[in-house]
Amino acid sequence: MAQGNLENFIADVMGDGHLRVEQDFGGGFVRLKTSEAERRQAVQDIRSSEDILIEVLRNSRDAGASCIFVATSKEGSRRCLQVIDDGAGIPAAMHQRVFEPRVTSKLESAHLDKWGMHGRGMALYSIAVNSQLAEITASEPGMGASLRVLTDTATLGEKADQSSFPVFEKQENGSYSMRGPKNLLRTAAEFALEHRGQVEVYLGSPAEVCATLYAYGLVAVAPSDRAFGCSDDRPYVERLGFCADASDFAQVAASLGLEVSERTARRVMDGEVPPLPSLLVRLQSEGFAPKEKRASSRAPRGDGRRLKLEAEDLAMLAQKAQEAYRELAPRYFLNEEVEPSVVYGPQAITITIPIEKML
Repeated sequence: MAQGNLENFIADVMGDGHLRVEQDFGGGFVRLKTSEAERRQAVQDIRSSEDILIEVLRNSRDAGASCIFVATSKEGSRRCLQVIDDGAGIPAAMHQRVFEPRVTSKLESAHLDKWGMHGRGMALYSIAVNSQLAEITASEPGMGASLRVLTDTATLGEKADQSSFPVFEKQENGSYSMRGPKNLLRTAAEFALEHRGQVEVYLGSPAEVCATLYAYGLVAVAPSDRAFGCSDDRPYVERLGFCADASDFAQVAASLGLEVSERTARRVMDGEVPPLPSLLVRLQSEGFAPKEKRASSRAPRGDGRRLKLEAEDLAMLAQKAQEAYRELAPRYFLNEEVEPSVVYGPQAITITIPIEKML
């Protein structure tokens, strides 16, 4: 009888206990097989959506990311986390293998942080064991990575309040402590605060993350590169900045794991969906605000969100900025012919002028 058939026969008769036990000492004491011990550890490592998020953030950090974009959404009991970073990236041959136990790129760099030991090669495996789907959506060396995780909150819980942003309260000794439900927002905000100056974290809906990546790409990519270059050889976090129309935008977003309609893509490109501030900026502006101000800041900003600048006004702002820059540029040996970009949201109009040295 073939070995596989023999194991199946034993499993049918005795259950799968023998497949989990390496040695039986009697009296109810056994030594588990490595695979079973790993599986049990993985189940204990991840107990909520928030646990998954912190593990993914730590993974991006250890891959050298300086910017991490988290798109989160929920339909019914299904939670989706899409995490895009500008880290080192993962070779195609390792896209599935990184979810196996003890697989790590941190042979010499495992370290202990406030969330425990990281670098054991167990984080992504633990996520895979506890989720419905865990996959590398896109990644290659030097381009960053995009990771998707789908969970069922009916079996893997999360905080019921996912909308409250954390705030700081002053203690009697004069120090401040963070307060609020330990939801996804607070989890990411604590990580951003812990790694201030090292990593910027952005968290929002898929449309908001698309808007943020679009604004990021417009700033990071020179106009000449957007006009004549190719996005395929640029990091993932810059690629939406190359898009010329809504159809192209939706396709590039989908390649990063961000499913948005062409209508939403057009709204992003028209500035109707504002880019997100980083969580550290939000902590500075919202975390210390008085209670009445925090309450009003969570209310819909009707007037601001209805702001829509006409194309000719955007062009006028860009032209005025270019004229002012042309007077300044020669003093610093900068190229005068760069094209400013203008983006706007409910709280600010941002004019970005790329810096190019004269040849």
